[in-house]
Amino acid sequence: MQLDFFPSRTLTLYMARLFIARIIAMLAVLVLVLMALDLLGKTGDILAVPGNGQDEILTYVGLRVPQLIASFMPYSVLLATLITLVTLNQNSEVIAMKAAGLSAHQVLAPLLLTAALVSVASFAFNERVVTRATATLKAWEGNDFGPVPQDSGERSNVYFTDGPNIFMAQRLTGSGKATQMEGVTWYSRDPQGLLAEQVKAERATYAAPGWKLVGVETFDVATAASGEKPELVVGEGITLEQIELDKVDADAQSFFTLSESINAYEAAGRRTSELRAKWWHKISGPLAAFLMPLLGSVAAFGLARSGALLLRAIIGMALGFAYFVVDNAALAMGSFGGYPPFLAAWAPFFLFLLIGETVLIRTEE
Repeated sequence: MQLDFFPSRTLTLYMARLFIARIIAMLAVLVLVLMALDLLGKTGDILAVPGNGQDEILTYVGLRVPQLIASFMPYSVLLATLITLVTLNQNSEVIAMKAAGLSAHQVLAPLLLTAALVSVASFAFNERVVTRATATLKAWEGNDFGPVPQDSGERSNVYFTDGPNIFMAQRLTGSGKATQMEGVTWYSRDPQGLLAEQVKAERATYAAPGWKLVGVETFDVATAASGEKPELVVGEGITLEQIELDKVDADAQSFFTLSESINAYEAAGRRTSELRAKWWHKISGPLAAFLMPLLGSVAAFGLARSGALLLRAIIGMALGFAYFVVDNAALAMGSFGGYPPFLAAWAPFFLFLLIGETVLIRTEE
């Protein structure tokens, strides 16, 4: 019946098997190549730490691969879409399906269903695996690839503000009153925002209020005079509550955990545009895989012998990559407050959904 969205069960399973096999193949190729390139730049840093060896390299691979899978899953679906549809077109299978009375949407239905399942699996994978791997890897990199901290809450390259002044640290460990920072720099600025003094210290601990710096080196900008002090207390306006709130890393938190963090930010009167945009993107990001069969569908229709099949494949690839460019740009704009968070996360998806439908309808006609 024409009202049936899917073709026959046999045809649906046949196309789904072709599609999923190509998705896995493309993802494996992309991850292997990118992981090899990544290791070229990271192996030296890992092995530079005394005691590190092959086990640490394999640990890095185990933490990095989930990130690559999450990032390049939509690309894999796009490439698999083009390969599958081009192959079906060249073998006149699309023509046979059209001759049997199937519409363009029915031809694509098995691919769309498979891509929807991939999106759901990708969301679950991101929540259960990628966020944990990201948190561990960031802490390990912040520790210069020393021993991997387990649930230490360690962060690297953090900064806080106290009025016009800026407080930065290379590493932050612990929680509550046991919070410690290493590689600390304190920038004291005048009311006009000009730098007045720079203070560097080996470490800092909570002084209730403020932060006690140990091993202090000072530099006065006005007089160009430098000095040393055993201890110094700065940043009395930087509270433990602010430290706890600033621990939020959207990439290292799951969907529901990030939701709680956003609520805490809002209760404290803090800006949440960036976090809210990334919160929405945790849903819209995996759904990019669902769009790829629609954007690549231009390669399925039209006679292979017309000589335009390669051009159609290039158009499908261009549409897919255009989506990723627009999506990243919109998310960046949302992070800076240029777009509302919901619009930054969802506008590219709905825009290219309409573009894909338009191309598909025009192609069918």
